[in-house]
Amino acid sequence: MAKTERFQKIAEDVLQAIGGKDNVSHVTHCMTRLRFNLKDESIPNKEEMQNIPGVIGVMNAGGQFQVIIGQTVDKVYQHLADIGGFENNMVTDGVAQTKKLTLKGIGSGILDGLAGSLTPLIPLLLAASMFKFLVALLGPSMLNVMSDKSDLYVLFNFVGDAGFYFFPIAVAYTAARKFGASPVLAIFLGGILLHPTFVAMAAEGTKFTVFGIPTSVQNYASTVLPSILSVWVMSYIEKFFNKHLPSTLKTIFAPSLTIMIMLPISLTVLGPAGAFLGNYISKGILGLSGVGGFLAIALIGAVWQFLVLSGMHLVMISMLILVFTNNGQEALVSPGATAASFAVAGMALGAALRIRNKEQRSLSFGYVIANLVGGVTEPGMYGVGIRYKRPLLGMIAGGFAGGLYAGLTGVTAYALIPVANFLNILSYVGGTTANLVNAIISVLISIVVAAAVTYFFGFKKDDPLIQKVQS
Repeated sequence: MAKTERFQKIAEDVLQAIGGKDNVSHVTHCMTRLRFNLKDESIPNKEEMQNIPGVIGVMNAGGQFQVIIGQTVDKVYQHLADIGGFENNMVTDGVAQTKKLTLKGIGSGILDGLAGSLTPLIPLLLAASMFKFLVALLGPSMLNVMSDKSDLYVLFNFVGDAGFYFFPIAVAYTAARKFGASPVLAIFLGGILLHPTFVAMAAEGTKFTVFGIPTSVQNYASTVLPSILSVWVMSYIEKFFNKHLPSTLKTIFAPSLTIMIMLPISLTVLGPAGAFLGNYISKGILGLSGVGGFLAIALIGAVWQFLVLSGMHLVMISMLILVFTNNGQEALVSPGATAASFAVAGMALGAALRIRNKEQRSLSFGYVIANLVGGVTEPGMYGVGIRYKRPLLGMIAGGFAGGLYAGLTGVTAYALIPVANFLNILSYVGGTTANLVNAIISVLISIVVAAAVTYFFGFKKDDPLIQKVQS
């Protein structure tokens, strides 16, 4: 079967197993998973779904039904979008199932909104971080290949900065796709927050009112929550006008009235509140390193992959986006997560060296490559860790050891590169050379310790997989 046909078959089987397109209220994907918001969550059969060729695993987390595909998830998603008609707008016209209002439901909704708005922005973060990495690596602070006065240095610098400075506009677009608002209006609203006049007033401390309402004038460049909150509220206001205005007036007045009403709401309430909340969250995460110290980083290294299994790691990545856009560095979660990610490669490597079954050994080596080159840990987690159980000891030990070294040496990330392959090391360029070296050592410790523990303790002595008689 050709690859295209195989991807289409996976998409068809998955869509059928979740109850068809009529059961989907929203669908998107991250680097390895299809992420569904379903109207009736009781319809999908997890066991049936897991038996579909090409599906690695299934999870319910953060208010989403997640189908783990792996590195080819984008190919499957394209076929899924074509079959279900999700491509033009990921929100269907159907009415979602009314759910009982609970604290758990509210919490899941908030996490789902954050993840749904921020996950699509990972390519932007990767691209912007890469240009910032080139500035740090080739500039005067490290290799000194480029002068800080050269055109190339200036070009790379402002291109990297642009990705973060205009983040409110980008996140406004993705939030609109998530909440069912007009993406163009959302971009307009994000642009209002970044207008040079408003930014200049914030820098000068100018007092300002919106329709007579005093507002806290702030610079919303590189912020996240003001746009997400504003677009979420705007989605309801826009839908109200589209529903109640006569068709002859709706085209002109619905967008104008929506923005008119959003001006005081966004500039006087949601903008300042979102900026305050984002700053509070950032300081809280940064402050945790002072409470838990190096041991906290080691513990994150030990348990991070279990967050990945549940899909809740995206919540932490969402929080990290807030930290990096506000502070430009982070030294608690990132080093631990990096150690944990490479520990999966170490676990798969240890299993490959220990297993004598040729087929399973080959698969394990493939998981190592998928991790180090492809940047996905799920194949190793499910193919080795979850399948054989005991190798998880190696992964935990490797993540703990690598995180412990990173914590003891104060390893700090200066860019958010949320991939699990070798490019993740670039996150640690931007500080001292010693910071980069220690990050690399931390990664090597994670791999070596995970591989060694898996090799010696990951399988029982009488396990048929490690017996030489196996072909």
